[in-house]
Amino acid sequence: MTVSRRRDVLGLVAFVVMCFGISFLGGRAALPALAHWYPSLAKPYWTPPSWVFGPVWTLLYPMVAVAGWLAWREGRSRMATLLFLLQLALKAIWPWIFFGERRIDLALACVTALGVAIVLTIRAFWSVSRGAAILMLPYLGWVGFALVLNAAIWWKN
Repeated sequence: MTVSRRRDVLGLVAFVVMCFGISFLGGRAALPALAHWYPSLAKPYWTPPSWVFGPVWTLLYPMVAVAGWLAWREGRSRMATLLFLLQLALKAIWPWIFFGERRIDLALACVTALGVAIVLTIRAFWSVSRGAAILMLPYLGWVGFALVLNAAIWWKN
């Protein structure tokens, strides 16, 4: 399918804004809790230092945005786009549950659903754009790590 250059560029900008918008929203939930609540939690010894999360997400969000854009611009699978939006919504909700509501148990359920949604998105992307599917793999890996970390924090607290 041929896409006009303007639509193509605007689409990419929209996907980047969506992904970094999710980051901004999550930060609004996390920042107040990072000062006192999160440091007071019992965490496993392998918990990364807080400064690691920013750079990792700064690398992952553009990859996720480009993946979503690549699949969207193919225009062959509405389901792939819907799954992409579903996983973004779950990603937006998780920090509000974990940090905002301080519900580690519900956050674990949310991040589990997020992992499943990412797997389904990758599967849908694979038939539309293999490049898009491959770009989602590091994100799946990091969310998988976040799931295990969330579970460990829940267990210890």
